[in-house]
Amino acid sequence: MHEHEYVSEEMLCVLAQVAGEDNVLMTEPMSEHTTFKIGGPADVLVTPRTADALVRVLDTCYAGGVPVTIVGNGSDLLVGDRGIRGVVVLLRDNFAGIEVDASHWRVTAEAGALLRDVALAVADEGLSGMESLWGIPATVGGACFMNAGAYDGTTGEVLESVRVYVPSKHGNRGSVVTLEARDLNLGYRKSRVHDDGLIVISATFKLSPASEGMIRAAMDDYQRRREEKQPLEMASAGSTFKRPEGYFAGKLIMDAGLRGARVGDAQVSEKHCGFVVNTGRASAKDVLGLIEHVQSEVKSRFGVDLEPEVRMIGEF
Repeated sequence: MHEHEYVSEEMLCVLAQVAGEDNVLMTEPMSEHTTFKIGGPADVLVTPRTADALVRVLDTCYAGGVPVTIVGNGSDLLVGDRGIRGVVVLLRDNFAGIEVDASHWRVTAEAGALLRDVALAVADEGLSGMESLWGIPATVGGACFMNAGAYDGTTGEVLESVRVYVPSKHGNRGSVVTLEARDLNLGYRKSRVHDDGLIVISATFKLSPASEGMIRAAMDDYQRRREEKQPLEMASAGSTFKRPEGYFAGKLIMDAGLRGARVGDAQVSEKHCGFVVNTGRASAKDVLGLIEHVQSEVKSRFGVDLEPEVRMIGEF
């Protein structure tokens, strides 16, 4: 193991002890961990496999003053070409337990579980409420972080509580607390998890009973609508822009004549103008250039400011 500017040899040894040596990777390309297939190297990538290991990794990093970035499925991220300094904690397959409590109409899932897998698990038990969320390519942690939603449903509507790690502001150990959904300030693509820098360990969803046939029919319908309208076959980070008040981003972009517009290998999707896609080997710089071009054209044509929904992290 080699020392990085932010992560000392000593810190690396502690992380390896806490998370297991196989779960600590050096200079790991983030293009392997984002749906955009874009992003330079993380100095150190850690994949803890238990809640205890996660908490100890976070305590170690915060106590040592090391920057920490949490990544789930990487489905709404644009990672800079120069990568991410410090430690990236990846919560995905390594942290994806799902427990269905069918008799109490609830499911609890770890932060790295995909919404899709949670929705399928509850459908098997005849529990309804996650049908509109099942096609969102987010983890449970990411969904709580941004109150992910699709069609007429949001995470907040079925979320009951979240177990979170609260970083200490004084370099001490953080605390683990359970917060009720009503205390999370859930709104359009926002939550207290995001605003207060909380880290989701697990979440519990409250559902309602329904026939498995009806649940699966609704899921199939949402999937069909998604496949018809969205460029799911291309690498992207989902909707590139938030919905501006009173408008649809995709329509504004189309009406500005930007369907198929390109910078390098980044392109405004010809199937849905609200998506920027990676047609091959797009860099973060290409995507950023295209986003700025779209923003400037839409602003000059219609006077509307498009705000990115894609989160930009790392060094560009």
